[in-house]
Amino acid sequence: MSTATPATRLVLATRNAHKVIELRAILAETGPAVELVGADAFPHVPDVKETGVTFADNALLKARALAEATGLPAVADDSGICVDVLGGAPGIFSARWAGRHGDDAANLDLLLAQLADIDDPHRGAHFACAAALALPDGTTRVTEGRLTGTLRHAPTGGGGFGYDPILQPEGDTRTLAELTADEKNAISHRGRAFRALAPLVAELLG
Repeated sequence: MSTATPATRLVLATRNAHKVIELRAILAETGPAVELVGADAFPHVPDVKETGVTFADNALLKARALAEATGLPAVADDSGICVDVLGGAPGIFSARWAGRHGDDAANLDLLLAQLADIDDPHRGAHFACAAALALPDGTTRVTEGRLTGTLRHAPTGGGGFGYDPILQPEGDTRTLAELTADEKNAISHRGRAFRALAPLVAELLG
């Protein structure tokens, strides 16, 4: 009589509850049978400083550190908003654009203030995401995703987080914060990056 193989534990390198929920849903759609846990399940593991100069650098830093600390396969992402007229900024500094990491309201307010005099035709921007998988043996994989749109002059919608209330995706009349979770996951930069990573997770974890 055969017994079912227990699911491989896969650690998500984030303590952001919004991201944990979002990434679980994305990976559950296309990934292998894995038990997904957040980094908060390992309180002894310190947060990793994002010292990389690209989204991919930072995603790999976090995934490698968590895989090494826990002995489990780990996935991480780094993402941000890149504004055309700001030369791609805030970019990797998106989460701390206003000076304090994770202050969504302050970051959004500062960005809107910086763009206050910019007319609609020049308010192009995109969300970028790099997703990384790291195994305890040192194996790594990275995929990327992008969502292009334009920036509103004021926040709209109560869903999402970060800069979601001001980015209107191409081809839609709503901001990301006005979409349902399923609608957002289907088109988001993070969804695209992790859907691209999911087959690699399946390949390496079996």
